[in-house]
Amino acid sequence: MTDLELERRDGLPDALRVLLAEYPREGWAADPGFDGLVRFWLDRHLMFRRLLETLRSDALGALEREIAPEAHAARLGRLGGLFVNELHMHHGIEDHHFFPVLSQRDARIARGFEMLDADHHTLDARLDGFTTTANDVLRRMAEDGARDRLAGLSGELDLLARLLDRHLTDEEELIVPVILKYGTEGLQE
Repeated sequence: MTDLELERRDGLPDALRVLLAEYPREGWAADPGFDGLVRFWLDRHLMFRRLLETLRSDALGALEREIAPEAHAARLGRLGGLFVNELHMHHGIEDHHFFPVLSQRDARIARGFEMLDADHHTLDARLDGFTTTANDVLRRMAEDGARDRLAGLSGELDLLARLLDRHLTDEEELIVPVILKYGTEGLQE
């Protein structure tokens, strides 16, 4: 599955873009099936992107001494915990409910759901790395070497942002067309 690995791909392979060709992104909001579940789900993705961008901006601000260490620590603890917990819950719902239902809707893209599940495992490892690094920053923010830890956190967040954006974009371009074409039956319980 190397051509589908999150760290290596730069978009959905053509074989998984068949429904996206029928339902291009620029037409989603005008589709009658967009409101409700699709809009809610995309809003969750937007929340993850915004939280991660705030965490990145805060880390850079702390690194450049534009944000006081105590203020950064408070925001990192609160927003970092929210980001990790909500993303784990979101992935759990997708892995255990959405993906099994949606993968049966169109055999041409079933392999894409295996790819998305593998992405979640990759992202879980990155989230663990972020959590470890963030906790280290929080524990040792007043010690020598705190700037090195902040630089490590900033790098961890940059990598996580790149991988998460790739995953979310590919997930959206695989799942939204499926829902627009086949509906939400079996997804809302």
